Amino acid sequence: MKNWWFIQGLRKGIMTEKYPKDIAEWSTEIEGKGQANCPTNAIEDGKWIKERCIFCRRCYPNYKPNLNPNIYDVKTTQPLFRKSFYLYSVDSGTCGGCNMELKLISAPEYDMTRFGIFFTNTPRHADALIVMGVITEKMREVIKRAYDAMPEPKLIILLGACAISGGIIGNGIPLDAVVEISGCPPNPYTILEALVKVKGK
Repeated sequence: MKNWWFIQGLRKGIMTEKYPKDIAEWSTEIEGKGQANCPTNAIEDGKWIKERCIFCRRCYPNYKPNLNPNIYDVKTTQPLFRKSFYLYSVDSGTCGGCNMELKLISAPEYDMTRFGIFFTNTPRHADALIVMGVITEKMREVIKRAYDAMPEPKLIILLGACAISGGIIGNGIPLDAVVEISGCPPNPYTILEALVKVKGK
C-alpha cells in the first residue's frame, strides 16, 4: 500500500519518511563488469560514469543497480543557507521527468520544508538556480539572465543527465555548477540529500 506513510502519520504523528525504504532501483548507482551496449558511453573500460547514464538498461544483466542513491556531487557547501534555502528552476528542454521528481520533494512524503528548503517563483529571491534539460546555445542567455538576477551568495545546480552531460543528445553547453545531481531522472531522495548537503548538514 503506497499511502502507508500517510496513514501512519495520522495514527502516530509521523509526518514524513525518515529514509527511503523502497527506492526505484534504476535510479541508483550501477556496478558490474563486461560489455555494455550504452548509447551515451556511460560505461567505459568497465567503469560506470554517473553523469552520462540515462538508465536505459541496455547494460543489463552485466551491469545492475546496487541501490545506492547517492549519485550526486557537491563541490562546496554554503552555511548561510542552513536556515532557509530558496530554489528557482529553469527547464531548458526536458522530457518532463526531472520536473516531476523535483516537484515531488515538496510532497508530504518527502517534505523539503522540514529541511528549510523552498521553491520561489523569481530568481530575485533565489539562493540556487536549478537547471534541467539539455542546455542549448539559445538557452544560455536565459540562464545567464536568471543567474544575474539572483542575490549573492548564489549557486547553480544541474539536475539530471541532460543538464550535466547532454544526455542522449550529448552536446549540451557546460555550466560552472556547484552541484551535479545525476540520474534520468534522479529520484527525490537523491535530490533532497544533495540539497541538504549544500546547506552544510
